[in-house]
Amino acid sequence: MDGAGNDFILVDNRQGHFLFDQQLISQLCHRHRGIGADGLLIFEKPDSPCAQARMRYYNADGREAEMCGNGARCFTRYVASLLKQSSGKITFETAAGLLQGELMENQVKIFMSEVHTVKLHQRVGNYHNIHSINTGVPHALLIVDHLQRAPVLEVGRTLRYHPHFSPAGTNVDFIQILAPHSLAIRTYERGVEGETLACGTGVVAAALLYHFLYKVPSPISVLVQSQEKLEVTFLSQPSSENKTLPKISEITLRGPAEFVFQGSICI
Repeated sequence: MDGAGNDFILVDNRQGHFLFDQQLISQLCHRHRGIGADGLLIFEKPDSPCAQARMRYYNADGREAEMCGNGARCFTRYVASLLKQSSGKITFETAAGLLQGELMENQVKIFMSEVHTVKLHQRVGNYHNIHSINTGVPHALLIVDHLQRAPVLEVGRTLRYHPHFSPAGTNVDFIQILAPHSLAIRTYERGVEGETLACGTGVVAAALLYHFLYKVPSPISVLVQSQEKLEVTFLSQPSSENKTLPKISEITLRGPAEFVFQGSICI
């Protein structure tokens, strides 16, 4: 499946027949020696009676991650197709908590988990004004003037492995403000170890950073490297616990989630 340029392998493992290890997942995601994908999504039976599915997400390097925004949108449509559900909402478990996706014609809207660990204007090594937000997975963010000239691989790799973000490391997002309520983004993804065409949790982090720094209200449109536009909405209220940052709730991420092909492979 393809979510705004982020591509995923999805497997129905409700019966528990398949055992996935890091080597197998990285082989399946290899673009020359496997199927090829940014990550692998596994549909398992949920533990919670409130959920219809459990989502396990693995990056292309075979390591499990807590969440993936574009993956969650694809997972919603995948589960809905297997459950013969053509509209409405799908509730599913993730390592980042219980999430819900809503089918909206050819798009899917995800109701995201709460953000945490927001830190603004940090100095990390030789880099100033590095911001970090966890939107289910960690993101370090930089605002740049010329996005297409940004050293995504060089700086992204440096920050991704920097001790400041140890031990888990971080995704790294480069953001350009295009117009009021409109951003563009490029992302170096942890686990893929390179730039991807889109990153849903990075899009959410970028939109929230824009709000934190410039008080820009919801909704915010974010153009990803595949040239697709994703929309982020949220509710912002003054916080009684934090005088410098508002309390953010009801975060949603909306964008395309499409089937590309289906088939079988010997493992």
